[in-house]
Amino acid sequence: MEDKLKIPNHVGLIMDGNGRWATSKGLSRSEGHKAGYLNLEKLNKYIFKKGVNVLSIYALSTDNFKRPKQEINYIINLFLNNFFKEKDFYQKNNIKVVFSGRRNHFSEKVLKAMDDIVEQTKNNTSAIFNICFDYSSRNEIIDALEKIKEDNINNLDQETFNKYLYHDLPPIDLLIRTSGEQRLSDFMLWQVAYAEFYFPKTMFPDFDEKEFDLAILEYNKRNRKFGGIK
Repeated sequence: MEDKLKIPNHVGLIMDGNGRWATSKGLSRSEGHKAGYLNLEKLNKYIFKKGVNVLSIYALSTDNFKRPKQEINYIINLFLNNFFKEKDFYQKNNIKVVFSGRRNHFSEKVLKAMDDIVEQTKNNTSAIFNICFDYSSRNEIIDALEKIKEDNINNLDQETFNKYLYHDLPPIDLLIRTSGEQRLSDFMLWQVAYAEFYFPKTMFPDFDEKEFDLAILEYNKRNRKFGGIK
């Protein structure tokens, strides 16, 4: 039965609820972010194993920089000190790692770490792990239009526009936002035009492999018409 399930090509994941998860347990918000990261380490491997070809995660939004500096620095260092230790996994499994977002908020040390893993995995072809870091979809669209203007593109179509985004990725098929919140929060607005949305109430640190399987089951119940009649 599971073999017959349709697996989305591109999954978008808004990892929400880390702070509330920690508060509910009497822990600090930092401990919630750490629990969320440790869950991501396991979950992304499972998602790729299920056959998803592109996974885009909302790791840090541009709006998140309005939070206390200590919290933001903790999140950045969490990725710097832990995520990049996983580079052997991405190499072994032929997964290309890319980052989407602006770079002006990051130190040279952080940028070097990001650029190193991008360089090391740039020729991998089995799957793409897109990490949205200091990301705003509205900024992405503005940045794309600026590049289009510089290149004097006159006959603009959707395919051409997509190539000017941070990365030329396929559209998102399934968008998951954990914790029960039902909004996009400026996440990949262009790419989710025909995505199926799934809003489980589970906080992200508890959104495990079984929860992802439930998302896939729900995705298979949807009738994707893309504006047509089915």
